[in-house]
Amino acid sequence: MSASIASGAAADLGTAATTGAPPPARRLRTGTMASYGFGAAAYGVKDSGFGTFLLLFYNQVIGVPAATVGFVIMLALVIDAFVDPTVGFLSDRTRTRWGRRHPWLYGAALPIMLGWVLLWNPPQASQTAILGWLFVAAVLVRSAVSAYEVPSQAMAAELSTDYDERTRIMAYRYLFGWAGGLIMLIGAYWIFLSPTPEFPNGLLNRDGYKGFAIAGALFMGFAILTSAMGTHREIPNLPNPVIEKQSLAKNFQELGETLKNRAFVILMVAGLFVYTNQGITYAISNYLYTYVWRFTTVTILGLTLPTFVPLSFVLFGGVLVAFVLAPKLGQVTSKPKAASTAALIAIVIGTAPYWLRLAGIFPQVGDAAMLPLLFAFLAAGTAAGVTAHILGASMMADVVEDSEQRTGRRSEGVFFAGGFFIQKCTSGVGIFVTGLILAIAGFPEKAVPGQVPVEVVDRLTIIYIVTATSLALIAALTYRAFPFGRAEHSARLEALRMQALDSERIDPVP
Repeated sequence: MSASIASGAAADLGTAATTGAPPPARRLRTGTMASYGFGAAAYGVKDSGFGTFLLLFYNQVIGVPAATVGFVIMLALVIDAFVDPTVGFLSDRTRTRWGRRHPWLYGAALPIMLGWVLLWNPPQASQTAILGWLFVAAVLVRSAVSAYEVPSQAMAAELSTDYDERTRIMAYRYLFGWAGGLIMLIGAYWIFLSPTPEFPNGLLNRDGYKGFAIAGALFMGFAILTSAMGTHREIPNLPNPVIEKQSLAKNFQELGETLKNRAFVILMVAGLFVYTNQGITYAISNYLYTYVWRFTTVTILGLTLPTFVPLSFVLFGGVLVAFVLAPKLGQVTSKPKAASTAALIAIVIGTAPYWLRLAGIFPQVGDAAMLPLLFAFLAAGTAAGVTAHILGASMMADVVEDSEQRTGRRSEGVFFAGGFFIQKCTSGVGIFVTGLILAIAGFPEKAVPGQVPVEVVDRLTIIYIVTATSLALIAALTYRAFPFGRAEHSARLEALRMQALDSERIDPVP
């Protein structure tokens, strides 16, 4: 960036922060981008824990029926339905010397860490008491995560209004989010839940979850505080519109007006299906890997590793592809079209190994070609799926100015609270549906790999892939209905800047 452009951007930043004009369409420094994105690692840890291990832990380790566990976790979503929009609304209206978002970021770290440790350490008690513990701990973790993640996500729309830069911002966020989750997965499979003589299947070792909980809590706290401190210098540059004091009824009226935005509703519907699908996939993945593909260990470069370890690197390879691919697709075509296409490709590739296995075409368990081929499908499916997620999140950032033009208010927190609530359905509705799938399939508790009847495994597979495919198709069609693209966004930004200049009666900054 040249000196003149840099000084112009700095002037625009100051104008945006003080006059209510939208933020400038700038390209962020790599350090700022990395610091901002790294905070998403905390949600990645939470998401991988909830989505991959929580149902398995309370069902197969603690011994609570899967459908009951799923129902209790889904009930916690009722609390989330109030917590998320409340955090978003209050975050939009917060006024401190640290701006609107950062007080929430700093304040969320300790509650998240405490709740995470409690979640994985239920007492030795009756099943009713254990379910009560699960409910309270899940609500604590998810409420604390909301207090961090909603304001943090809202910053994505404030850091830059550039149509393509927002996709890049979200790409960084998803990159670190997935990295955080996969690091914890590797730690779980390789260290905390690795096989022992007493537990050949380390996933059933209750003591291993204690170390998993402590490590996850420390990692989440570190990620949150690093992100908050790394973006602290941006506080003077973020929008800080004037908020008038008004009645509670008026606040709710404005909130209702904001949430009626058509583009927002479309993204909420698409997100409901795409993230519920992701939640089911996460929750059922250990069952599929353990009982369908019989994952145990694999030898790589002379090292004998749990199969889940190289799988984690394979999945992250897919995320790296999405990190590069999503911004490029957003530049060469519209975000809605690219997101829809990516969602379709993801489900076709992601379910292909299961269709082929049922047809008797896929290599059998024990065949040397099985793992490499399965890993290739999983990497490609992950790349397409994460690409769709990045583009969807980038579109949510663009909704902010659409709403501002219609209502006169910037409501980043409210919009991203809605999107985040839908994301958390991955560990609520997703786990609940997975519990139902397991129950319908007649899958036994504390099952031993290789001893589950073939018809039960096949029934589980069929129900899963039909459910996942149906959800993905609806999500892809919904993305296509998003009502605007690059040209409309650029025209809207120009109109908002002119309105701000007229209202303040100042000349445009040269």
